[in-house]
Amino acid sequence: MGRFASTASLYEHLRPPYPSEFFRSVAQKLGLSARCALIDLGTGPGLLALGFAGYVGRVVGVDPEPAMLDAARAAAASAGQALTLIEGKAETLAPDIGTFDVVTIGRALHWMDREATLALLDRLVARGGAILVCASFSATDGRNPWLDGYNEIRRRWSPAKLWEEAGKGTRTHRDLPAFFRGSPFQPTELVTVETSHMVSVQDLAQRTLTYSSSSPDALGDNVEAMLRDVEGHLASFSRNSAIAETIVSTAQIVKR
Repeated sequence: MGRFASTASLYEHLRPPYPSEFFRSVAQKLGLSARCALIDLGTGPGLLALGFAGYVGRVVGVDPEPAMLDAARAAAASAGQALTLIEGKAETLAPDIGTFDVVTIGRALHWMDREATLALLDRLVARGGAILVCASFSATDGRNPWLDGYNEIRRRWSPAKLWEEAGKGTRTHRDLPAFFRGSPFQPTELVTVETSHMVSVQDLAQRTLTYSSSSPDALGDNVEAMLRDVEGHLASFSRNSAIAETIVSTAQIVKR
């Protein structure tokens, strides 16, 4: 069982969502159409794959965690979207997988072997195609005043090794030029969409369980104690048990 197996049932509904405006903006920027094929590496429950499905003709999702693929399969059925799912690490995709006009990657780059991934991308990306490195997260510029304390509580309860790995993922996203250095690819444009929504204190607390560093598997018997800690912190920022959250959704376009 992989480290995200215990997060699959929560991930789809509790992570900061990608709004429909995000997918529309990126699709317009790239000129996507029914003639395009897209592959989502590290697809998880299929958030990116299904978000872009309405703008392309064929979508493939790849993930090593069976529980995540089960969630993606259920979400695709619910949305009435055709989605081909492949279990396994992206780096081990068969050579005959073909090429794609768009390769999407969410917060998964830091889990992939860099050299193998760069070689894979070189053969996956069709002529004139693009890589999209995407993220959706709570704004960190002070508009979510509850966030620093929330993350500090997560850090306090998380095993140190797993928290360090989570930090590595953030650093990878912030320094994509370093990741692609020496490859045929380089980051070009950044698409950013900001939205706001209300989220319940309970859901925001439960969101902590969707991260590998504070998943039920990582916390063991400390799950309930951490949730109480988080809910206690969030209470002072809430109104009628809900909190306003500003979300930033980004897509770094990477091309040859």
